[in-house]
Parts: sequence; C-alpha cells; structure tokens
Amino acid sequence: MKFLAKKEDIFNGIRLVANVAAMKSLQPVLANILIETVDDNAVKLTATDFDLTISTTVDAKIENEGRITLPAKKLNDIVSRLSDKLITFELNTETNSMNITCDNTKFDIIGISANEFPNVLENISISEENAIDIDLKPFVKAMRQASFAAANFEANNLLSGVVCDISEEMLEMASTDGNRLARVREKISNIEHKTSQLIIPSKTTTEFMKMSALIDDESVKIYTDKTKLVIKTEKSMMISRIMEGQYPKYNQLIPKESPKTAIVNKNKLVSALERVSIMVNEKTSIVKFEFSENKLTLKADTPDAGASEESFDIEYNSEDLTIAFNYKYVIDGLKNMDTDEVKIGLNTNLSATVFMPNSEEDYISLIMPVQIR
Repeated sequence: MKFLAKKEDIFNGIRLVANVAAMKSLQPVLANILIETVDDNAVKLTATDFDLTISTTVDAKIENEGRITLPAKKLNDIVSRLSDKLITFELNTETNSMNITCDNTKFDIIGISANEFPNVLENISISEENAIDIDLKPFVKAMRQASFAAANFEANNLLSGVVCDISEEMLEMASTDGNRLARVREKISNIEHKTSQLIIPSKTTTEFMKMSALIDDESVKIYTDKTKLVIKTEKSMMISRIMEGQYPKYNQLIPKESPKTAIVNKNKLVSALERVSIMVNEKTSIVKFEFSENKLTLKADTPDAGASEESFDIEYNSEDLTIAFNYKYVIDGLKNMDTDEVKIGLNTNLSATVFMPNSEEDYISLIMPVQIR
C-alpha cells in the first residue's frame, strides 16, 4: 500500500473521523482509523465505536492498493505537525507499520491488520427513494440550538438524546434533561415532502456539528430505518443508532402564554451573569433574578466567600418578582440565540420560565427555577 495526499486533505479527513474512535474499548482496533485505497484517486477513512460510525473519502494519488488501521490519536498528532506539503504513506506489510514521509520528516507508526476492523459499512442499505434532502445550514443550526439541553450522553437514556421531527415544511428539534428544555423550529425546503421522526443520541449531534465545519456541502441526505440514521454528504457518511422509546411530550411543558414579560439585552445579561456568578455556591450555581419596574438585579452569594450584585435597565412593567436559576442553564440558552434582545416569559417564582429571542425566530429555552429558601 502506497499513496500520496495533500496535508490539508488528509488532515481534514482524519479530524472528521478521529473523535469517533473508541479509545477505551476492550477491542484495541476500535481506537484506530481504517485506511483503505479506493480506485486510483482516493483513500477512505473510517472510525467507529459501534454506536456511531463516520467514513470519509480523501483525494489521493494511489501507487499501490491496500488496507490498514492506524491509531487515531497518534495519526492525528503526526499529520497535524507536518509541513503543508505532499505526504507519502507507505505500508510495510510484514510489520504492519506505516511509513509517513513529508519533506525531511519521517515517522513509522505501527498499526493493526484491517481484517480485525469490524465491517460496519457492509450491512448499511440505503434507498434513494427514502432519502430526505435538507439544507445543511438550518439543520446544523437547529442541532446547535437544541442539543445543549440534553442529559449527559453517558447516561444512555432517552433524555440524553435529541428529538428530531422533519415535516413537509418544518424541521423541529428539541432536548431536555428534566431541568431545562430547548426547542427550535426551522423552515426548510423539503421538496420530496417526506417526513421522519426520530431520537438522535446527543453524541451524534455533537460529532455532526464538528463534521459540518469540515465539509463544503450545501445540503445533506438523511436516511432512516427502525434502528439506524444515515447522514450522507458528497464525500462523507455518518451512521448512528437511533434511540428507541417514547420521548416526553415536551411541547406540553411550554407555557402557551406568560403573565409577566421582560425584554433584556442579551449580551448585557450574559456579561452580568458571568460577573455575578463568580460568587455563586459552586455546588448549586444559583443566581437570583430580582425583577422590578424596568430594572433587573442579579445576586449571588456564598456564606464562606462573600456576595455579588449587579443591576441594569430592562423593559419590565409587571409586579416585582424574585426568582432563582442555575445560571449555567441561562447562559447556555442565551449563547445559542442569534439575537440582540431576549424576551423572558415569567409567571411565579416556581413556574417554568421561557427565554426566547425578541424576534421572529422560533426558538425557546425553558428553565425550571430553583426554590429559594
């Protein structure tokens, strides 16, 4: 096996798949990237942890065909430090070591036979008849705005997933960990009018967002069956398991209207929270929000450390209200809003509070308050 590739091309390919490699698996080969030649002008890179698989094709000049798996982290570290020139990869089949040469730099990296790598791509059957074409930008934006509220994906329950509902003209994505909820709706051009509803593991959305930054495609194709989700671009493919079960009816948790409303400058609120939160109790992360006529006061305190307070002008004309939140939840929601002003929908100090853009954007960050004692 011998091939030549530009550093930028092969490095982007490695970065695209490397995060999926299972570093702590009982099978050492899962910590590796499968590298195999394709025709005379490309190599295919594949990594998997069985739950999630990413494969991508990289332009290359093939001199000799072959297959090998190489350690993902070590390969990434090596290629990232090479100069921006043509890189030569040549496999010694007797030792399973890959010789990597660039300019005056040379590495030998020992791999594992490709025969030990699982055949994760063999049983993937995708039908163009069932494909849903979707624009990449709104798809990635919806993922970013919805996925942060999911429970830690190591929890391995439905709340660690992101629910995705594709209808004829709308993409809706949402997640909740039981303490907060994020929901976004994006208008799409679903030309084929095909629909799909599924629960995607949050690890999949995280990796796809990283993947999207490394590709130039304007749209992607989505294929689903009962157990698998396939997202396909021109040169790359992501295969993920679909989570099974009944996701909570989250839309029922969102108040249809709020008796009290505040309009706040988003950046001013984020900056104030970041300052005031210096003095929070690290175990609870609680910041008090005191709403009074056209003013918001943020307060935090830790008995053994001290206290902090900051006030600023807002639009608010309802009765005074003091409510407390985990400030991290508030900042997470605000930083995912593409807006200058935020509308805060309030009721009582124990009612779910809605943070949303003060615009036509259909995005909601709902947070359960913390009881003040």
